[in-house]
Amino acid sequence: MDNNNKITKDQIAELENKLSELIDMADQLKVENASLRAQQSNLVAEKSRLVEKNDLARTKVEAIITRLKSLESA
Repeated sequence: MDNNNKITKDQIAELENKLSELIDMADQLKVENASLRAQQSNLVAEKSRLVEKNDLARTKVEAIITRLKSLESA
């Protein structure tokens, strides 16, 4: 082997450090991803509750309007 193809101890150490950083970053991203998935799940559930609440309010308002119209025509 000539000197151009040799990997030095410093290069190996640098690669080990970079690999360690990548592993740490991957772990952080896994935690963040889990948190974001939980947040998304909560938001989907909240949206469902709000849509249901909105539908109930719409039904009540429509019933009130119907009653007012019937009183108006009476």
